[in-house]
Amino acid sequence: MSVRKLKPITPGQRFRVVNGFDAITTDKPEKSLLAPLKKSGGRNSQGKMTMRHRGGGHKRRYRIIDFKRDKQGVEATVASIQYDPNRTAFIALVEYTDGEKRYVVAQNGLQVGQKIVSGTGSAPEIGNALPLSEIPLGTIVSCIELRPGQGAIMARSAGTFAQLMAKDGKFVTIKLPSGETRLILATCLATVGAVSNSDHQLLVSGKAGRSRWLGRRPRTRPVAMNPVDHPMGGGEGRASGGHPRSKNGIPAKGFRTRSKTKDTNRYIIERRKK
Repeated sequence: MSVRKLKPITPGQRFRVVNGFDAITTDKPEKSLLAPLKKSGGRNSQGKMTMRHRGGGHKRRYRIIDFKRDKQGVEATVASIQYDPNRTAFIALVEYTDGEKRYVVAQNGLQVGQKIVSGTGSAPEIGNALPLSEIPLGTIVSCIELRPGQGAIMARSAGTFAQLMAKDGKFVTIKLPSGETRLILATCLATVGAVSNSDHQLLVSGKAGRSRWLGRRPRTRPVAMNPVDHPMGGGEGRASGGHPRSKNGIPAKGFRTRSKTKDTNRYIIERRKK
């Protein structure tokens, strides 16, 4: 994987850094795994804006991703590595020996023609999904379940990975991308390897218009607002804005919003870093 810096033939391209898309092998998605995707523009069922800075953007179709990896013990061949407009990671189209096709989140190093498999007894190799109890200590994993059969919900975005630190009875200890260390049931599935497209963090949009293509509308700085619009607004001249907080008055930058009585706190060994 690589990135490309464009020649500045327009002002918007002067600082633009784009993905090289070296890992992508086709630009044609699998039609049977596409679904329509309706945009809400940040509005709820009453048409009221409940989420600011959303709207517009290029039309997309959703790629149905197999996060559960529940076709266990059946070998699949990687047919292609594809771009997915709905996520930062690349996805892999896999074809099982019985002819069924599915999309899975691609791991770094996954190649076309490679065989992958999921379930108990699978080898701990890149792209294979198996219970955490069967993965060797120190292994880099991604696409981790939090409850058995729930489907992957952790470490799914581009370049992310977690590390298996220890095993103790029915739990294993995982160090997550945020720096948090927590216990997870050993029967939960995880995929071996880090998520693909690790160069995503190096990309530079280059112009405001690209944010609009992605469906992001302009954001006004709170310190530039009036007191009626935001707690950080107002003041004579260029006031700093006071303590950083949200529009609803909830403090930001260090204020912890997680409940102290939350039931799952007992599974967290070490909190994420500030």
